[in-house]
Order: sequence, then C-alpha cells, then structure tokens
Amino acid sequence: MSFKKLEPSIKQVLTEKEFIAPTKFQKQAISKIKSGVNLFGIGPEGCGKTTALIIGVIQKLKSAFEDAPRALIIVENKEKALELESQFLPFLKPTDLRLYLAYDEQRFDHQKDEIYDGVDIVIATPKRLTELFQRTGINVTQLQMYIIDDAEFLTRGTQLSLVNRIPESIPKCQYIMSSTLFHDKLERLQDSFMFGAHLVNVK
Repeated sequence: MSFKKLEPSIKQVLTEKEFIAPTKFQKQAISKIKSGVNLFGIGPEGCGKTTALIIGVIQKLKSAFEDAPRALIIVENKEKALELESQFLPFLKPTDLRLYLAYDEQRFDHQKDEIYDGVDIVIATPKRLTELFQRTGINVTQLQMYIIDDAEFLTRGTQLSLVNRIPESIPKCQYIMSSTLFHDKLERLQDSFMFGAHLVNVK
C-alpha cells in the first residue's frame, strides 16, 4: 500500500514529517491491517512498525464514536506508553479521536472514571489493564483492535498470561502484534487469540 491510498488527515501528517514513501514493512503491514486480518508484524528497529500500527488504528477508527474503547494497545511499561503517546499525537491532531494512557502509577479510581467518560484508544500496561478489566474499569465488548506493541516483553515473567486472558471476553476483534523477533512463545499465541494470523517478517 502506498501513502496515496491513506486518509487525507494521515497523508497530511506524513507530509509534515517528510515521510516520502512507506518502508518495506509498512507496504505489507498497512494493507493487511486495513483488511482486518490478525497480524504478526516482525522487523528490526527503524523499519516503521509503530508508525504502521498508528496509521492502521486511525484508518480503521476514523473519528470518535460513543464511549467504549475501540482500540486497545498494550505496552511494556509507563515509559513505552508515554513514548507511544508522543508518536500518536501528531496523527490524532487532525481528528477528534480520544487517546488515554493507563499505567500503574496513576490512581485507579481516577483512571476508571476517565475511561468511563469516553475514549477511543487506550494505551495500557499489562498489570494496570488487568486491574481495570477485573474491577470492571474498562469495557472491552466494543473493541475492534487488540494490539501489543514491541511484544518481546511478553516472553518474560507472567506478562503473557495477563494479556492472554482478556481476549476470552472480546466478542470479535482484530489482533495485531509487533516484535523485532518471532519468539516461540509469541508463535504459540496462534493457538489462542492470534489464530490464523498473517505474518509480515522484514529482515
């Protein structure tokens, strides 16, 4: 997919950032995200994985709608959440899409109230997302996209079991995972919520 086929607001931001043409990864991944398939996106740092995810989310959601989140993006920690937010913001500026960050250091009740007030995209750490989910602090029934960015962290500790539990309560959703390497633990997710996932693997 070329940048010419994207939403005008996205093309505007790409032009401002002086992105002339999609990377090899983006050419393959953006069209697959748009088609709605589950996707493993594998590639080295700098190949454009995160930008492809951002473009894919905005292309799909387009504008604010009702109150329940429609895209959930899981990241390793607060630092990753803030970094991803900074990459999202220029692309969100021409839209009315609402982005919210949920990480462990924030007050739980405050987060729950703000999510309840209405958001379109939630970026969350695994531990805080699990707390929100278990204490009815986030409605996942309207999710269209369940994304794990830089998923290498899932291969360590108990993180994998935390993010593997939530899809059991999502009626229908597109699942996307990005990583620098295709670890065997990530590959095993094809037996659960990543069933039938397409693979984009750029060296």
